[in-house]
Amino acid sequence: MNNNEILYLYDAKLCNPNGDPDEENRPRMDYEREVNLVSDLRLKRYIRDYLYDLGHDIFVRMVDGKVVNAEGRTKGFKEFTEDWILENLIDVRMFGATMPVKSDNKTFIGPVQFNWGYSLNKVELLESSITSHFSSETGNSQGAIGKDYRVKYSLISFFGVVSGKRAEKTRLKPEDLELLDKAMKYAIVNQATRSKVGQYPRLYLRVEYNDSQTILGDFRDYIVLSEKVENVRDIEEVSLDITKLVERLINNKDKINKVFYFADEALELVYEGRVVALKNVLADFNLVEVK
Repeated sequence: MNNNEILYLYDAKLCNPNGDPDEENRPRMDYEREVNLVSDLRLKRYIRDYLYDLGHDIFVRMVDGKVVNAEGRTKGFKEFTEDWILENLIDVRMFGATMPVKSDNKTFIGPVQFNWGYSLNKVELLESSITSHFSSETGNSQGAIGKDYRVKYSLISFFGVVSGKRAEKTRLKPEDLELLDKAMKYAIVNQATRSKVGQYPRLYLRVEYNDSQTILGDFRDYIVLSEKVENVRDIEEVSLDITKLVERLINNKDKINKVFYFADEALELVYEGRVVALKNVLADFNLVEVK
């Protein structure tokens, strides 16, 4: 398998993309820069749950509705061989895992990795009080009052890589990457909870190279967000300049095999000063649209 690099954007409106347990579950923030942060583990959780809902077994999940540790999860395995694990657990093929078992610890380094996501815009937090119909203590006739923290609007960007060398070791399949593409388009919407409703995927690129050596670097360094109004609150109030990114890809076209993509029409893309459709500016590449 060859190397791949990934750019992924989704937005969050009046929701909590990734609560910080050390901050009363407030959205994770770089307060100095007013930037919203989302961990790679949060993104992987969406992907895992989506794949599990499709019928693919995963390693990192609950058992019989209960949270278990890694050792507890392995107790349900029919076998504990490398062949069985890599054939049956798609998230191990993708993300790797450590399986601590007294007699035979197994560690797999996942070929698919993301760094932390961050917002392209400055983000404001919304804090409100919420009241439950259930009391905080038995005998208390009033409902419990808590805090609800959300972002007003955040356009979040992730960068990821697929290591061709590591893919060989975990036996990652081309079909797995096709499922990853679909998960990036559908998982966030389909895995929505009360605090996560309001998130939508806006842009996805998976650039597949011709070898297992090529790395062009973090694609987020080559995109620029423009805000049409102060205090952005909606996807229609921004545009994304992809000129440098497209030029980066064109200049390395001989290293690229295919480009897998989807682009939401609501996100305005700009190339060389004009609004464009992504498929048009990348028309010279072997394009595969994620359906």
